[in-house]
Amino acid sequence: MEFMPRPRPPFLHREITRHGAVTWYFRLGKGPRIRIRGEFGSAEFLAAYRAAWTGDSTPQKSPTMSVESLAWLISRYRNSRAWTALAPATRRQRELVFKKVAATAGAEAYTNVTRQSVMAGLDRRGATPFAAKTFLKALRGLFRWAAENSFIERDPTEGVRIPLPRTDGFHSWTEDEIAQFEARWPIGTRERLALTILLYTGLRRGDAVRLGRQHIKDGIITLRAGKTGTQIIIPVLPELAAIINASRTGDLAFIAGKRGRPMTKESFGN
Repeated sequence: MEFMPRPRPPFLHREITRHGAVTWYFRLGKGPRIRIRGEFGSAEFLAAYRAAWTGDSTPQKSPTMSVESLAWLISRYRNSRAWTALAPATRRQRELVFKKVAATAGAEAYTNVTRQSVMAGLDRRGATPFAAKTFLKALRGLFRWAAENSFIERDPTEGVRIPLPRTDGFHSWTEDEIAQFEARWPIGTRERLALTILLYTGLRRGDAVRLGRQHIKDGIITLRAGKTGTQIIIPVLPELAAIINASRTGDLAFIAGKRGRPMTKESFGN
């Protein structure tokens, strides 16, 4: 049997069928479940696992995930307290970065990653500076953790900076634009409910989509911010209460999708 690193590689899930058989599946975030066949740790199993991770429909016959590889380091990082301490949205964002990194350089030795390697990765993303910034943040979290835990002697991202283009930020709606939206979406629609929650609470989108009746007591909203962990206390103004009471809401969150299910902040933003 070939080496299978411990702890379990990322995105790999173990299930037991009703007949007592052990099965393995690969799943990244909310993506499709991909069955990983073969005996756990075998060459066939590793080939199927790597193919699922890279999106290759024809897995190679002799893949490896050695303890010196970048893919192995990523798997260790994803089982660390540093990783679990990140906000769920941050983890989802960085998982996408690591998936691409593993697909192109996962078999490379992580000790070979240098400042020049990082800068080259940023240069390849030069046309999309915000994607480059996300790439750098993901690598910095990985290698800072690796340095703190003596996997490497020095963090190759140390001192690397990427300036972002200056923008005017998001446009703030005028009173006339708010009135146009309210005219288009009357009281009772989920669009009007969403706007009213944002207007009368000032919550970030990630907190707005979590807000539900369980957060309201005696006319007061009490909610811990997902991004900072800060306790938020907001009075429920009469206008907000009236719209909530007149709207169809989700079970655990006021703002819900068309099927009544809670939304992620990304889908809500879209």
